[in-house]
Amino acid sequence: MKITALTENTTQCGLPTEHGLSLYIETEKHTVLFDMGQSDLFAQNAASLGVDLRKADAAVLSHGHYDHGGGLKTFLEINDHAPVYMSRYAFEPHYNGEEKYIGIDPDLEGNQRIILTEGVTKIADKLTLFSCNGREKLFDPGSDGLTVKQNGTLTPDDFRHEQYLLIEERGKRVLVSGCSHKGILNLAAWFKPDVLVGGFHLMNQPLDDRLKALAEQLNRCRTDYYTCHCTGAAQYAFLKPYMNRLHYLAAGDTIEV
Repeated sequence: MKITALTENTTQCGLPTEHGLSLYIETEKHTVLFDMGQSDLFAQNAASLGVDLRKADAAVLSHGHYDHGGGLKTFLEINDHAPVYMSRYAFEPHYNGEEKYIGIDPDLEGNQRIILTEGVTKIADKLTLFSCNGREKLFDPGSDGLTVKQNGTLTPDDFRHEQYLLIEERGKRVLVSGCSHKGILNLAAWFKPDVLVGGFHLMNQPLDDRLKALAEQLNRCRTDYYTCHCTGAAQYAFLKPYMNRLHYLAAGDTIEV
């Protein structure tokens, strides 16, 4: 299995970057675009990297935030056949605090290529989406100031619009997460994956004993971590000495798992 970061906050190879995430996943049988960043940059970088987005069998939107779904319209224009799987809650209006809208383009709601998901959704052999809504949380990460408008009122986001892709191949369980808003410790405990790829959403966390304890707890799991995007550069540097299986995935990087 090969995973290429088409866009991410940083790069080591000179590609243009943005605050967002888009991953191109190639398994033995399928090709999946996981998230589309906040613009058409993922498509520009794909072309630079020799990745043909027209060959994607499916696309997955991890959650309804602009920095993961802003390029959705571009993908629908480039690829004329792949279904796009997203939570049935993804089009809810999401905000950062009270004023900044961070949701996805509401004009795309109802597009015939979009398949709305909830609970557990098998999208292909050995490819399964999980929302984990209602699962008991061992750790409560809170909403980090993110909100959702329901019945005209902004309330703390419970991230019911977030989903995770589990890939099972050659005896390995690989979990792909966009931002892990429901808590990276919870995901590690719920899935016990061999490999976990995605953001940890720690960019606003202070570099203190609490973050050290989180790192030590993650390190006890028999998991290889490839993190990015919302983990935060300073937080990654802080976590790294406590996690001997932690790696960074920047735009243009490719990993084989």
